[in-house]
Amino acid sequence: MFKEGKIKAVDGLTLSVRKGEIYALIGANGSGKTTTINMMTGALAPTAGRITVLGAEMPRHRHVVSSRIGVAPQEYSLYSDLTLEQNARFFAKLYGMGSGDFQRRFGELNEVLRLKGRERSLVSNLSGGMKRRASIACALIHEPEVVFFDEATVGIDPVLRAFLWDYFRSLRSNGLTILLTSHVMDEAGKADRIGLMRAGRLVDEGEPESLMSRHGVRSIEDVFLKLSGKELNDV
Repeated sequence: MFKEGKIKAVDGLTLSVRKGEIYALIGANGSGKTTTINMMTGALAPTAGRITVLGAEMPRHRHVVSSRIGVAPQEYSLYSDLTLEQNARFFAKLYGMGSGDFQRRFGELNEVLRLKGRERSLVSNLSGGMKRRASIACALIHEPEVVFFDEATVGIDPVLRAFLWDYFRSLRSNGLTILLTSHVMDEAGKADRIGLMRAGRLVDEGEPESLMSRHGVRSIEDVFLKLSGKELNDV
């Protein structure tokens, strides 16, 4: 749980993400998704409860796993007055990567994320979609075991969104665990499992097809709307 003043941003949340899966935490803006990510990555300390990532309690033992996790926050963590390569190199050094490993990995990510040719471009001159891909590249530069994407596809066009989801699935097939947040309900249907948040609480969870079947609807958005209506009727 995370409480600030009288507001419970996250309330009694119990969440378990399996190794090697894509877990999508979805909900409307203000439902507590980003606060949850911030607690799981050690940026915020919960006011109650316990969080463990790769066996380490967060944020108390964040230093133990910091080199094994990657984070692409909703707000870009890139330095606008540095080039794409300089940003990536900065994050690589934070994780203790050697020059040879960095060059290999940076080349791979530039190729797969379609950033080749923009290595020496200032981040301030990149488009929104390129900034998003650059942020993802910096989160993956050190080959983490678990990565957190907060609103990874916000503000990008449908073609690029589909490309990123294909890439996320390829990462998953190579053993990476991905927890991502989104307020675009139906795109989360591409995840292995979905957790639906509302007002800081997890209101339902499961595989996409299972959720739709259980609620008798044809889309994840309809699942969420049905759950929202049920909650309002109970007030």
